[in-house]
Amino acid sequence: MYRTIFSHVGKYKKQAILSPVTIIGEVLMEVLIPIVMGKIIDNGIKMGDIGYVAKMGGLMVIMSVCSLCFGALAARFSAVAAMGFAKNLRSALFRKVQGFSFANVDRFSTASLTTRLTTDVTNIQNAFMMFIRMAFRSPIMLVCATVMAVRQNAKLSVIFLFAIPVLGCAVFFIISKAHPALRRC
Repeated sequence: MYRTIFSHVGKYKKQAILSPVTIIGEVLMEVLIPIVMGKIIDNGIKMGDIGYVAKMGGLMVIMSVCSLCFGALAARFSAVAAMGFAKNLRSALFRKVQGFSFANVDRFSTASLTTRLTTDVTNIQNAFMMFIRMAFRSPIMLVCATVMAVRQNAKLSVIFLFAIPVLGCAVFFIISKAHPALRRC
């Protein structure tokens, strides 16, 4: 199924690949900013070194702007990839509808086919865009945050070993209860 879906990305593969790359840059900046803030507090404010605070504050501003730029680029790349994907999917669906026999044309109403070519494809487009952004951002953020937590305090970060499975079970429980309810709607 995924092969069929991703075959419609076509010439928008570059944007579909650049979006996760820029997401990595955004996540790295977001994870490193608290480290810089800690250094400002530990080395600058405690020691009364205003020059150090100003220098590291400037670095933090630059990192924030980089994070913003990476985030904006990721959003743009994922939106372009999703729109191109939807364009190619609509084109493929239109060609498929054009090849219908008269019996199939009589079976499907014009309104039904129009809905499938517009609303359904738009929903798939939005899902594709969210997949590109969230499927990469979440695991990268988890890994980077875990590395930073272990770097800060290895003993305290052992809590992650217990918290992550508990959270995973909670998410699985919520999804298993919500999915049947959503299917009934």
